[in-house]
Amino acid sequence: MAGMTHAVTIENDIWRITLQPELGGSVTSGEIRLGDTWQDVMRPSPADIDDPRLSASYPLAPWSNRIRDGVLTFNGRNYQMRRNSVDGTAMHGAAWEYPWKVTAQTAQTVTLTFESTGLYGVNWPWNFSATYTYALEGDTFVWTYSVTNIDEEPFPAGFGSHPYFQRQVAGSTDALLTTHVSAAYALDAGMADAPAGEIRTEADFREQRPLGPGGVDDCFTGRTGKELAHIEWPGAVQLDIAADADLTHAVLYIPVGRDYWAFEPVSHVNNGFALAAAGQADTGIFVLEPGETRTTSFTMRAHGMN
Repeated sequence: MAGMTHAVTIENDIWRITLQPELGGSVTSGEIRLGDTWQDVMRPSPADIDDPRLSASYPLAPWSNRIRDGVLTFNGRNYQMRRNSVDGTAMHGAAWEYPWKVTAQTAQTVTLTFESTGLYGVNWPWNFSATYTYALEGDTFVWTYSVTNIDEEPFPAGFGSHPYFQRQVAGSTDALLTTHVSAAYALDAGMADAPAGEIRTEADFREQRPLGPGGVDDCFTGRTGKELAHIEWPGAVQLDIAADADLTHAVLYIPVGRDYWAFEPVSHVNNGFALAAAGQADTGIFVLEPGETRTTSFTMRAHGMN
């Protein structure tokens, strides 16, 4: 993907979003107008970016997070997938590794589409397509995504997005976070092996608090309402993240010593295919029949701007 620099921008009075469709359908910046200036709320991408994983966000389709050892089990069969992460897992879907196409665009909306048919090496055993639409509606940034089964047999699937945020915005102190969830998974090497239970103390943001210095990489479920999270950069801006019911899970990633972090609205738990194959309920994995499409959305609403 190196050298691909074609950018698409959508903008209104509050938001300015830049994307690079050919770079795995990535969002490369997400800015909010504060006074007379644009400020990065999402992690800005390097000027010479050549890897979607360094972007402000990229699409997770037709699954999110990790598949242990790259082995997907469905209907009694094992499918060996390419292990494309340094930890030996298949990670974050297949679509981010390929260019996407712009299939619709206005000043404040853009739709990107990916189709696996005819491409070599796509890290998924079945043919699928994905469509991600980004729209600005006043103070709200709307993310809508879908996955379609264009194969001749059913397959399991999931989806999500990977928004990275700044720890500080416009000279603020560290972001304050509130999450509206009631359960989390005990993870082994980033993957769940059992149903959700208590939220560990280090990852518990049900009461608003700063991100803190410790590392977090946790998967939550048990949503308590439409709103999934509230983020506040003191003295600068606040974001409310709300999501459709299909996004039953969320991943919080706070790396130690970095100036960014991530909050990912996703449909399913890490290692969800294995858990679903073992008969666990509420994994968030869904099965798409041939020709079937599943669509969902989440929103970021900006307010409290100075």
